[in-house]
Amino acid sequence: MTFKTRFAPSPTGPLHLGHAYSAMLAHDLAKVESGQFLLRIEDIDRSRSRSHWEDQIYEDLRWLGLFWPEPVMRQSDRLAAYGTALDNLWSRGLLYPCTCNRKDIAAAASAPQEGTPLHGPDGIIYPGRCRAKWLPSLAQDPRPKDVPLRLDVAAAGQLLLTCGQSDTVVGSFQEDGAGPNGEAGAITFTLDELTKTIGDVVLSRRDMGTSYHLSVVLDDAAQGITHVIRGQDLFEATRIHVVLQALLGLQTPHYLHHRLIRDDAGKRLAKRDDARAISKYRAEGASPADIRSMVGL
Repeated sequence: MTFKTRFAPSPTGPLHLGHAYSAMLAHDLAKVESGQFLLRIEDIDRSRSRSHWEDQIYEDLRWLGLFWPEPVMRQSDRLAAYGTALDNLWSRGLLYPCTCNRKDIAAAASAPQEGTPLHGPDGIIYPGRCRAKWLPSLAQDPRPKDVPLRLDVAAAGQLLLTCGQSDTVVGSFQEDGAGPNGEAGAITFTLDELTKTIGDVVLSRRDMGTSYHLSVVLDDAAQGITHVIRGQDLFEATRIHVVLQALLGLQTPHYLHHRLIRDDAGKRLAKRDDARAISKYRAEGASPADIRSMVGL
């Protein structure tokens, strides 16, 4: 198996030191393993993606000394593939439409009988408000494209249990790095963990026709990625990605979740933190070696 990894930024702002660390780490590991490093542009958020930020990504990464094969995959070119996968899941009764907004979700999750709202990879874990109204027989109708669609995690998990060799474990993956609590090695998870800590995530947003969770799974499979290298903030989301891989008949890659680069107050860097932008360091005379030193490589 040839080692193949990727760096997949969104063109919605400047790359910062955290991006530099993740990209250089992936590039270094691919070089050590005589493998391949790919670049992918995650531009499904058309309302925020900008061509000048995409151009800046290429410029910053080349300045850091990274290289990759052309052409670069862009998510905006893959909407048909995402639609095909959604049709698959919809026809199997694993998706349902959701008309809730954030206020609705917060109110339902905060109801007295619900207790303290629980949080997952996408924020407050969805309390099932629209799932309770959904009739599975409606999955025989064409997939709606004007409303967000959620994955019925309980139904998906039950399906995987019937196809698996365990009464409780619905998925597993190999962690070559470490989760936020030191999780490493062979990671397994149960249906109960999935429903309580992940919930019914959105797989298709009204203004995108897909979502991060769906597109990243399909794109990694399309590019033959064997090792996903990314920050620990995405560790919890890995379980939903593994479930989607199983439902869609895709291979599960190895995962390596790395430490996050933080500011002086210990806060994870964000694109709005322009003071840590790679382009700013460049303009101030820093070298690629300086950037490596700053992030501990």
